[in-house]
Amino acid sequence: MAPTPAGNSGTRIHVVSDVHGNARDLARSGEGADALICLGDLVLFLDYADHARGIFPELFGEENADRLVELRTARRFEEARELGARLWSGVGGDRAALIEKAVRKQYAEMFAAFPTPTYATYGNVDMPTLWSEYAGPGTTVLDGERVEIGGWTFGFVGGGLRTPMRTPYEISDEEYAAKIEAVGEVDVLCTHIPPEVPELVYDTVARRFERGSRALLDAIRRTRPRYSLFGHVHQPLVRRMRIGATECVNVGHFAGSGKPWALKW
Repeated sequence: MAPTPAGNSGTRIHVVSDVHGNARDLARSGEGADALICLGDLVLFLDYADHARGIFPELFGEENADRLVELRTARRFEEARELGARLWSGVGGDRAALIEKAVRKQYAEMFAAFPTPTYATYGNVDMPTLWSEYAGPGTTVLDGERVEIGGWTFGFVGGGLRTPMRTPYEISDEEYAAKIEAVGEVDVLCTHIPPEVPELVYDTVARRFERGSRALLDAIRRTRPRYSLFGHVHQPLVRRMRIGATECVNVGHFAGSGKPWALKW
């Protein structure tokens, strides 16, 4: 990454979330910044904008991907699971092993694209158990932990809450709240999912409310960080709003935009 320009004593951080396989832009995401923060979802299981991309269409074809997206968008989750079960029953080999092999291929590419230094936490579609194998010395993985960058304290909480989608890293509300509590008071609270506010959790394209965290919302009101940064909702009704003293920002759907959000102080 480029050093801070001469004569400028400030700090510039670039923040990305929902990378979903966009290694090309990820490799350039730290240009001009002192550090990169990644809020998770490196894996691309299925691209809702391009059904030919991702692990699912690679295994089962674009036509089945079209059908799966149709069912999920209509919130017909049980039918979507039945479709998946039928497709997997026709595949030879162990399902978990096939998925892990595909995820490993994506992680090798994603982590190689991270600039130095990068601070990262997990998204709900990520597989945390694999990250230690791919995170190089320039990448710090944090979950329920804090780090100081440029004199400010950043807290990180990864993963998502349980939903009918049953994505890989969904945890209970109690476990998530415990991680929020462990982070404590920080200048910047970095999470994958947003606080539980209707305008921040509603996806205008998927036409549904995603799960946000009430514990995160309570922590924002109680500890008053300067910023709450998150992703997860790809096309939110509102990308930015203030809750008390805190500026809450959805940093954007990086897979689609290819552009990081910049924080300067």
